[in-house]
Amino acid sequence: MAKQDLSVTAKLINGGVAGLVGVTCVFPIDLAKTRLQNQHGKDIYKGMIDCLMKTARVEGFLGMYRGAAVNLTLVTPEKAIKLAANDFFRQLLMEDGMQRDLKMEMLAGCGAGMCQVVVTCPMEMLKIQLQDAGRLAAQQQSPAPAPASCRPHSVGSAPAHKRPSATLIAWELLRTQGLAGLYKGLGATLLRDIPFSIVYFPLFANLNNLGFNELAGKASFAHSFMSGCAAGSIAAVTVTPLDVLKTRIQTLRKGLGEDSYSGIRDCARKLWIQEGPSAFMKGAGCRALVIAPLFGIAQGVYFLGIGERILKCFE
Repeated sequence: MAKQDLSVTAKLINGGVAGLVGVTCVFPIDLAKTRLQNQHGKDIYKGMIDCLMKTARVEGFLGMYRGAAVNLTLVTPEKAIKLAANDFFRQLLMEDGMQRDLKMEMLAGCGAGMCQVVVTCPMEMLKIQLQDAGRLAAQQQSPAPAPASCRPHSVGSAPAHKRPSATLIAWELLRTQGLAGLYKGLGATLLRDIPFSIVYFPLFANLNNLGFNELAGKASFAHSFMSGCAAGSIAAVTVTPLDVLKTRIQTLRKGLGEDSYSGIRDCARKLWIQEGPSAFMKGAGCRALVIAPLFGIAQGVYFLGIGERILKCFE
């Protein structure tokens, strides 16, 4: 195996391992974020802690991991593409990939964000349906009837009371809408992920460079981890309004009295008029708590060189 191929393979393994570990640790908080962002009108959850407690009480411990299987399956290629693409574009745009050029770093982050949506969009599409199912079930227990136009609807002909599965949702979307069904909200996903990567990667690179050790040739694990956490949380909060729009647009089944949206502009307009500007920051705290350790772990694993060590075992 050529040295360059070995390096790329190692980066893909690092991204995959980091994604699996990170998602396992923070998925319940991500579920709370999705449910908080989707609720409007009658609030079922008062906050993250209240959401997690009610979910655990009604749906059990595993209920907090609804949709985790989709994430665990697709997060490996997603994170691998994101980290490897950023590395590739840094090497392409900068002579040695190590120069401090903010414009080029932002451009590399933009490229990484564009590449990852190939996996991110369908992954988020399926995950959101599974995560939000518990909120819809709790809302439907309300005795107050709703007008026909506001009643929840399901994908295809699947019964509303039936517990959804990623396979069923994916099959119905492909059958009724084709591949485009899995990529609903692609524009909103790009609108979120490109700015996130533009903020995150240059910020991480500069924070991590502050702890560069000349003897080791890289920053320590602790410094890389903390740099990833700090950059991740700042980037996450920055793009939260775009994440709220993406979540609302990609949610297929609506609760009682909840609106459907024709696109990004329609969603933003209705959100501003009906719920006010504060609605754009729903789930910001949850998102920061999800992204910070997720990317801290990702960069920590990346800099530890887990992929390189695994490949050495096969030499």
